[in-house]
Amino acid sequence: MVPAVQEYIVKNLGSNYVEPPPFDLAGSYSDSNCCIPLIFVLSPGADPMAGLLKFGEDMSYSGDRIQTISLGQGQGPIAINMINAALKDGSWVVLQNCHLAPSWMPKLEKICEEVIIPENTHENFRLWLTSYPSENFPVSILQNGVKMTNEAPKGLRSNLTRSYLNDPISDPSFFNGCNKPHEWRKLLFGLCFFHALVQERRKFGPLGWNIPYEFNESDLRISLRQLQMFLNEYDDLPLAALTYLFGECNYGGRVTDDKDRRLLMSLLSQFINKEVVMDENYKFSESGLYFAPTDNETQQGYLDYIKTLPLNPRPEVYGLHDNADITKDNQETNLLFTSILSTLPRQSSSGGGANSSQVIDELAADILSKLPPDFNLEVIMNKYPVIYTESMNTVLRQELIRYNRLTSVVRRSLVDLRKAIKGLVVMSSELEEVFNSMLNGKVPNMWASKSYPSLKPLGSYLTDLIVRLKFFQTWIEEGPPIVFWLSGFYFTQSFLTGVSQNYARKYKIPIDQLGFKFEFLKENESDLSKPEDGAYVKGLFIEGAKWDMTRMFLGESQPKILFDSLPIILLKPEKQDLIKKEASYTCPVYKTSARRGVLSTTGHSTNFVLYIEIPSDKEESHWINRGVAALCQLDD
Repeated sequence: MVPAVQEYIVKNLGSNYVEPPPFDLAGSYSDSNCCIPLIFVLSPGADPMAGLLKFGEDMSYSGDRIQTISLGQGQGPIAINMINAALKDGSWVVLQNCHLAPSWMPKLEKICEEVIIPENTHENFRLWLTSYPSENFPVSILQNGVKMTNEAPKGLRSNLTRSYLNDPISDPSFFNGCNKPHEWRKLLFGLCFFHALVQERRKFGPLGWNIPYEFNESDLRISLRQLQMFLNEYDDLPLAALTYLFGECNYGGRVTDDKDRRLLMSLLSQFINKEVVMDENYKFSESGLYFAPTDNETQQGYLDYIKTLPLNPRPEVYGLHDNADITKDNQETNLLFTSILSTLPRQSSSGGGANSSQVIDELAADILSKLPPDFNLEVIMNKYPVIYTESMNTVLRQELIRYNRLTSVVRRSLVDLRKAIKGLVVMSSELEEVFNSMLNGKVPNMWASKSYPSLKPLGSYLTDLIVRLKFFQTWIEEGPPIVFWLSGFYFTQSFLTGVSQNYARKYKIPIDQLGFKFEFLKENESDLSKPEDGAYVKGLFIEGAKWDMTRMFLGESQPKILFDSLPIILLKPEKQDLIKKEASYTCPVYKTSARRGVLSTTGHSTNFVLYIEIPSDKEESHWINRGVAALCQLDD
């Protein structure tokens, strides 16, 4: 859809509306004066500071004549002193990361309006500001200032080209400044390729990175200087030290998710290794199109090779399956349509309003008729009392408390909404949000705040909720199921703890010494009986790969099939020191396809459930680079 929209815009308005203009710092400077601030609107992957400092040097503004400060707690008074001094001597002041100091923004606005005025200001003074888009940034400064943005280049080829044209590689003394020229140029190209790859993976959403990190040119710049320094100072290739510096410090310093760190180190190992230097036939991807070219004496030789690379590379160069393009295109289309819808005016016509009210009233009545009554906890606690030998009774009780809390909020809000539509009670802001969300087919925030994580639209969410409630009702009436529906639990970790606790109490083993063994079964649910230890679970999906029922191994996804179901799995507790690592992929399990969540007290994301070992006949790094993960539920 996005390429079609671009083509339509080019045809009707011209290519200027889809192609970003070249970054022109000198032109922006000439448009400003001493009283007009220059504003860098930051974007992920682009750092304007190096370009600004270089421009300052060209304009004879360096050292004390250009002062920079990164805003944050306690930095406001220092910034004010800098501005006051610069107003008199005509130097430049750079205030970085204005979005991190929202409480100081009114003060900055006052300074721009009342202090930086022609009669008090040296004609050479300039105020430079950098900020990510923020609702706290003063509108008056934004309206009066010269606004610039320097987005990271789109595409692998553009990114590589930019790396070779920018400082420090563009400096011949740096490019030729290593005493091991062969190793230097090979690893230099590998590092630039890695830099481009980690940035480009962001466009694939959670398949690329759980969290879209803001890797930028400063990460590459420091890594390049360290690479040259280490090669000059060591006789042997210090690959272990370089891998640690790049993967754990320079790039890894931005990574907060342990699954992303595992991916980062896996990707880095493809580009910083002995084969890159020693093996002339070493390729960066399975297609064989990408490799570190044989020695070119000049920077231009590498630029010529980069120009031969595909403009729109297949996902395989990033380590992903071709299906990743479908995921990316879906996300881009959803973002485009969501952004367009957010700009549309609210329907305010009386006819339309009445019709909407009628639709929502009928929908609310339909939901209320399908929603079962709350679970009677007193009766259930008598039937399933808290006992030492069966932790599942406690798990059941805790789950029902959580679901009762959710269904009572849903029921109360719908009853109140129907009254508000009829004019019997006031339509509060919370009820209005429920009304608008239901009208747009989304889960209301009032429900989501009490709900298990879910990305489903309203209709699918309600269907899923009713199935979950039925699963627990069947458990209450017929006893614990032989195969547990893992996706049906509100708090999945409580179930896993319950399974481990039953085993620990039965065999008198400390629970913190236990882990899980995973057995993937061919049998259907009807063929199974309750296991001696552990529990059978079902309901997981795999993204980025498929489960091969014939070979009982992880396999490559079928074209255009983004998800596959995993079979029934036996979770069997076992002492950790007795669990042997076999040929398998340590696969993370998430509650939703967003994968990211809030960091909890366990050190894991709130979206993360556990790792499962899936049998595989390929290297684990292959599946790590694929972004393969198991999900408890899909988005539809």
